[in-house]
Amino acid sequence: MTLSQQETQHLMVLNALERGELIVTDAATLLDRSVRQTQRLRAAYRARGPAGLVHGNRGRPSSRRLAEAIRARVIHLARTTYARVNFQHLSELLADRDGLVLSRPTLHRLLTAAGLRSPRTRRRAKHRRRRERFPQTGMLVQLDGSHHAWLEDRGPKLTLHHAVDDATGTVLGAVFRAQEDAQGYLLLLRQITRTVGLPLAVYTDRHGIFRRAPVHQRPLTLHAQLRGGPAPTQVGRVLQELGIQWIPASSPQAKGRIERQGGTFQDRLGTELRLAGIRTPEEANAFLPGFFQRYNARFAQAPAQPASAYRPWPEPLDPDTVFCFKYLATVANDNTISLAPHHLQILPGPGGRSYAKARVEVHERLDSTLAVYYQGHQLDTRLLSVSTQHPLRARPHRRVHPHALPGGIPISPPRRQPRPGGTGQGGRALRQGTHASARRTWKPTPDHPWHRFAREGKRRKELREAGVTFSRNR
Repeated sequence: MTLSQQETQHLMVLNALERGELIVTDAATLLDRSVRQTQRLRAAYRARGPAGLVHGNRGRPSSRRLAEAIRARVIHLARTTYARVNFQHLSELLADRDGLVLSRPTLHRLLTAAGLRSPRTRRRAKHRRRRERFPQTGMLVQLDGSHHAWLEDRGPKLTLHHAVDDATGTVLGAVFRAQEDAQGYLLLLRQITRTVGLPLAVYTDRHGIFRRAPVHQRPLTLHAQLRGGPAPTQVGRVLQELGIQWIPASSPQAKGRIERQGGTFQDRLGTELRLAGIRTPEEANAFLPGFFQRYNARFAQAPAQPASAYRPWPEPLDPDTVFCFKYLATVANDNTISLAPHHLQILPGPGGRSYAKARVEVHERLDSTLAVYYQGHQLDTRLLSVSTQHPLRARPHRRVHPHALPGGIPISPPRRQPRPGGTGQGGRALRQGTHASARRTWKPTPDHPWHRFAREGKRRKELREAGVTFSRNR
């Protein structure tokens, strides 16, 4: 029987012990065994020689080894019935359909030894380096939305918008919303800036809430060229107005801290919401401050540098004019503005001034109220109609004439309108008094001159096939 390297070393020590060159305590130290175990090895060596140093289970099959019949059946099924099935799915199918319960690692070892490979290969993990935390609080704040059944089966599915300081891991604010939307991030940013201060930068994913999707091979308008790029989103505009830099993450792993924190919240916060019997979004939002106070006391750590990089809120700046949805609109001839489904009546200005055709800015605030601003001054308005069922969210980008120049002068000419007396679809719609969206596609009648050329071409083709020739002289 062949001895292993360790067993050979044991044999040399025991031989020295038998020759009297070592005492039992020194031999036990060299063997890394207790004195009692050394005496047992010495007795086995005296009784059976070097074979007494070999473990008794060597060469014996494991008591947990699969029977040969089961091994052959699994390999046969993997090659025939379940061919081209990945190992994880195969283990589930064997348990559900054939009553063979095997773990995926066991199945992997068995089929790999038989020369079978899983059709679903895994990419080799890339080497990643942990990013060091920023030294001061307020230098970087991470934002994210966590989608999860927070209320389980007790209430609707919600999304948690939360923010964490990169330097300390402190949760700065959080809010539950029905979905990940712009209003949720505006509410979150308002919590942070009004309670802690303005951070230098925020770190998020590349969600469309923070930036507009790039449109390739489309030239920029004159207004976009003057701005230096396309118009920002509502959240992007707020960050620009507050002087907060937006840093997009290149992958979910890049913002792993807040991703892992979201997983922790799904475990801890979900459990505490269940224990507290929370059933509605309002109750869940009211529960958040107390939970995060306990969480920060337990998990937050001290920053590398005690100084804070948070900036105070600018006092002249009104939060309601920043944390809102802003849209450009043109006042109608009757001094009204339509922001579906709302309609606003602008009241007369100083001296009975009319604002017809003026370019104004409409603010849709987080409390669903509306405000109209002209050249930086708020106008007196009256709400003509309101819909209580309209959700507050960022509306699609409105294709309106910009007012980048002072005085509300448009920098792009208005669209050319069709002549009222024209024969086209636009002229017909204007004559009939119909809206552009109610236009119908006009089709010429069968005796219309447009069809004459088609009929003559078809007739010439038939005569040419019949052998009739045509002269080009007229």
